[in-house]
Amino acid sequence: MGADPYWYYVPYENDKNNALQKLRKREFEAGRYSPVVYAFNLDFPFDNIADAPAPGKMHETIEDAIEDAMESGTGTILDIDKLSDAINYGAAYVLKEEELRKYFGTDKPTREIVDEKVWDFWNYVADKFGVRGVGICITVYKDGMPNELYFSGYSYD
Repeated sequence: MGADPYWYYVPYENDKNNALQKLRKREFEAGRYSPVVYAFNLDFPFDNIADAPAPGKMHETIEDAIEDAMESGTGTILDIDKLSDAINYGAAYVLKEEELRKYFGTDKPTREIVDEKVWDFWNYVADKFGVRGVGICITVYKDGMPNELYFSGYSYD
């Protein structure tokens, strides 16, 4: 097996960690994680969340779900529990302005630019660090203003 990608767009919040924790809670409550849903078959992204599968949580806590998923992880944002200024397991790396300019051609990428070019950044991450169990966070702009946060990651296995 190999690592599988997952990604989400959520409304922008200045407190990116708060946005991450709300996203994790949303996905946990919906039961969109392995082992409840075989996460690797989920159809990312969930722009229309009403159409996404939501069997409901089957664990008391996110930590219980992660423990039950064992070394494979949940295959979702639940595996990412914090933000980081470096690429680390279990963390969402917040891209720096110079990286945004290098990989996206601007320090204020739109959703269209992120969708088109994010895999260039992931290729860099894979070549330098490997991708399993790591995440990223990008502020997405619309009309020059922060509009969304993009969280993406790769499963552990």
